[in-house]
Amino acid sequence: MLDNLTQRLSGVMKSLRGQARLTESNIQDTLREVRLALLEADVALPVVKEFTTQVKQAALGQEVIGNLNPGQALIGIVHRELTRLMGEASVGINLATVPPAVILMAGLQGAGKTTTSGKLAKLLREQMKKKVLMVSCDVYRPAAIEQLRTLAQQLEIDFFASDISQKPVDIALAAHDYARKHHHDILIVDTAGRLAIDAAMMEEIQQLHAALKPIETLFVVDAMTGQDAVNTAKAFGEALPLTGIILTKLDGDARGGAALSVRHITGKPIKFVGVSEKLNGLEAFHPERMASRVLGMGDVLSLIEEAHRGVDQAEAEKLAKKIKSGKGFDLNDFKMQIVQMRKMGGVSAMMDKLPAQLSQAAAGSKVDDKSINRTEGIINSMTPLERSKPELIKASRKRRIAAGAGVQVMHVNQLLSQFEQTQKMMKMFGKGGMGKLMRSMAGKLPGMGR
Repeated sequence: MLDNLTQRLSGVMKSLRGQARLTESNIQDTLREVRLALLEADVALPVVKEFTTQVKQAALGQEVIGNLNPGQALIGIVHRELTRLMGEASVGINLATVPPAVILMAGLQGAGKTTTSGKLAKLLREQMKKKVLMVSCDVYRPAAIEQLRTLAQQLEIDFFASDISQKPVDIALAAHDYARKHHHDILIVDTAGRLAIDAAMMEEIQQLHAALKPIETLFVVDAMTGQDAVNTAKAFGEALPLTGIILTKLDGDARGGAALSVRHITGKPIKFVGVSEKLNGLEAFHPERMASRVLGMGDVLSLIEEAHRGVDQAEAEKLAKKIKSGKGFDLNDFKMQIVQMRKMGGVSAMMDKLPAQLSQAAAGSKVDDKSINRTEGIINSMTPLERSKPELIKASRKRRIAAGAGVQVMHVNQLLSQFEQTQKMMKMFGKGGMGKLMRSMAGKLPGMGR
């Protein structure tokens, strides 16, 4: 989503190369471009003004230390100020209350409240081991209650049934009573939204807040709505004692200025961000990591955390023992790596968190989710014997495999070539350890040359 801003800022920083130090003149020129880049990204004007003022004050007269060039020095300053702008530290969910802890979800229709309620329930159950109950108080939108019920069934989360004939406050109080009696840790309350802010909606959600006294009142806002996201957040913040914000659709192709504006305008922390349509596509928000992504530095920490959550540790250990014992790496193992990658959100989700240089190199290799799916289809067209002994796959077998997978023979050849390269690396890892493997890759990846 923030690709355009990242590219613009990278270009701005490159313009400072070759200059000995940061001066008022070159800072002024650079900040003019930064200001335009932020405005193009739909960042709110008051935020842009304060941000550029802070960067200028921090940068003026700063000496360029050691091997840093002025562009790198300014990137450090911009990174610190972006982090400060978005909240400095990650603020987690607050559950410090007598169970059930009530989480009230607020926001306009179409922002993704219902889906986000399901994603949040899944995250709280899996990462915090909490027993969660969900309830819908949206008695206006057709099928809203049914949508949450379906999500709950899909996620195997407890759901409190409600009906459009009931009053929202009555539904909420009944659900709270049920959660208390059935020892639920958390009650997530999905509320009604409107296409625009109106008095009736605000009055209703204020009544729900008064009745439930939630520990968390989270404002769900669509990151793709630009300036409107900021205005809406401000209106909800004035009507409700918000405790945090969830930005949805951060994976969209919009300019994404809401991510940089909403914390500053409301004074409330962004607690979670929606990064994909999948039900595991909700992440804790880390301002420093987001600042790194905006500046093209990537978000390797989040990638590592996803790997810990998504990778089957038993399978990974099994593969490591197999390689170490010298039994070899076959196409069954190759397919398992594809399955593990998909659990982490696929190639596109991983590339989004890589530093810009590595991400561009990966993009240049034409490895994407489509090619990964094709690879899995080809492997599925092979017999068990062919997967365990790929050396048996000659011309006639290649034709049969290609026909079964609905691809051309050249795609089968490409897969076998990729597999052979991976197999060689795995053999090297088994014999000489990670050091030898890394030396073999030197020069093949950006930043890994001798």
